[in-house]
Amino acid sequence: MKEIAQKALSLLDLTTLNDNDTEEKVIDLCAKAHGDFGKTAAVCIWPRFVKTAKKALEGTGVRVATVVNFPHGGTDIEATVAETKQAIADGADEIDVVLPYKAFMNGDRETAKALLVATREACKGHVLKVIIESGVLAHASLITDATKLSIEIGADFVKTSTGKTPVSATLEAANAMLEAIRESGKPVGFKASGGVRTTEQAADYLTLADKIMGPKWATPKTFRFGASGLRDSLLASMGYGAAPAENKGY
Repeated sequence: MKEIAQKALSLLDLTTLNDNDTEEKVIDLCAKAHGDFGKTAAVCIWPRFVKTAKKALEGTGVRVATVVNFPHGGTDIEATVAETKQAIADGADEIDVVLPYKAFMNGDRETAKALLVATREACKGHVLKVIIESGVLAHASLITDATKLSIEIGADFVKTSTGKTPVSATLEAANAMLEAIRESGKPVGFKASGGVRTTEQAADYLTLADKIMGPKWATPKTFRFGASGLRDSLLASMGYGAAPAENKGY
């Protein structure tokens, strides 16, 4: 389990997206993203903290990710593009945008597509992750269709969830998304976000990715976990302290 934990840690987008986040909390999060144990792939924080995170992580190799039109997946293209451009100007390496899933579910896929296309253009040259909110889409066919749309517009990753709905990442959703990625033949990554809190859970997702995509596919360029509490469980599995009590956060 130690080897799996080490791998999972390198794939982690260490996340805080709470309403009461502060600069101090973000700086503390950034400090937890690297150390003797290694480093996470990224930290994921609100756009207003991008500059703070960029400064705190300078020279570490840990990337800065942020979210736009989050968490509700609104359809205001102008606002989302402006938010994206500002985040990039502030130093964000990666943009996690929410697919307008309510419009998508109501059959207005052109509006959903238009927002994603505009966001892709606004962050050209940077990593774009599309959050499809699989727990709300629920049905495998909708999850597959949303994944295919995200791939079509040039997403670098498709991501399960915002972590702000009752159902976040599930292995069933991951299966549908990974199958769609495999069938596309395109170099698109997968991110399991929300609800992954233990080394054992992380291992289940990595096993699924190995089965569908091949045993050497999951790297920081193709696979991520979006979580806050997962880090402590992984470190405990690696021999750095005791396993944490169950974490109810993102």
